[in-house]
Amino acid sequence: MDALFIGHAYIDVTMLADALPRGDEKAVARDYAVSFGGNAVTAAFCCAKLGVSPDLLVPAARDWLGHMMADMAATYGLRLHTRRVARSSLSFVFPQGGQRSILRARDDHYLQSFPRLDLSSARLLHLDGHMGDAALHYAKAAREKGLLVSLDGGALRPGLVELMDYVDVAIVSMDLCRQMRLGEGEMLSLLRGKGCRIAGVTDGAHGLLWVEGDGAPRRTPALHVPLEKVVDTSGAGDVFHGAYCASYLERPEAPWEEHFLFARAASAHKVQHLGNEAGLPSKADIALAQRRFGEAG
Repeated sequence: MDALFIGHAYIDVTMLADALPRGDEKAVARDYAVSFGGNAVTAAFCCAKLGVSPDLLVPAARDWLGHMMADMAATYGLRLHTRRVARSSLSFVFPQGGQRSILRARDDHYLQSFPRLDLSSARLLHLDGHMGDAALHYAKAAREKGLLVSLDGGALRPGLVELMDYVDVAIVSMDLCRQMRLGEGEMLSLLRGKGCRIAGVTDGAHGLLWVEGDGAPRRTPALHVPLEKVVDTSGAGDVFHGAYCASYLERPEAPWEEHFLFARAASAHKVQHLGNEAGLPSKADIALAQRRFGEAG
């Protein structure tokens, strides 16, 4: 095991439509995609696409959607570990004008405890705050073993604030800042106070405000993808997390700024494609995005 990712798994159905039907109306979508979904899940698939296939721990049911997730994981070389639930989770995603609406059906009533896995050969643990008991258990174990612990703080979930005490790299969203009634700077101070070596706040097109150790905050702007090229922004943040994890695993000695520059180009690639799987970048895709949309371009 090189890395372990823990989160909630969905099957995503993403549809491009001019308008959503209401009442007794019917409509035909212009395009659609069916893919894996979930924050840490999409990050894990991205990491695998970039050459490092992690282990993935998710809730799973013995139903057709669960079989789909298992098949997708096998295709990408992900070693899947599951915790039983009654039904698999499903998301309907509707991209529109650089934004996206999401309707989810989620089963997080676990029918068993989470599996205990051996982290002795792992180098990284990535969490999204779902399955909080498992996340905290493995974050503590990773801290004891000296693994890098990465957190995608996309939303305020039970146990998330306690979990931050065991995180090395915490990249959270502006949504979480709003939920906790904190500004960007206040969130960075909170994360640094909890011992996070790298702390950052993502804000869509405004990019990433981040700080390393006791240094001054710095902003890494997002690459500018022209609106006419933006197809689906859903999953772009998850791809960002997966890409910096892959970059760290490949070059752990590299500065974090390089990992984040690599990851932002991965996100720029994702938004040009419909659905999570189609938007997973290769290293060549990331290099192309850096050339095409970089400041010097």
